Amino acid sequence: MDNKFVGIGFKSLINSNRIVAVVSPDSAPVKRIITDARQNGMLIDATYGRKTRSVIIMDSRHVVLSLIGTETIGSRLSETGQCEE
Repeated sequence: MDNKFVGIGFKSLINSNRIVAVVSPDSAPVKRIITDARQNGMLIDATYGRKTRSVIIMDSRHVVLSLIGTETIGSRLSETGQCEE
């Protein structure tokens, strides 16, 4: 499996093969996922202090916060052939 990376903002990249889900940060369950990841040291904040627009859940149980919207990340994943819409 070759590594393909997707941009998540501010020249940050993540391995698209390891993404399980890209979700909006607005719901209570996702907020709990973020809180749990922060407490367990599994949270990666790639927003650089900006508003979180998407939450990326990785297969390693890491949670990545991005300032790029879920639709934009989804379209970037579609371009790399990693996403089925």
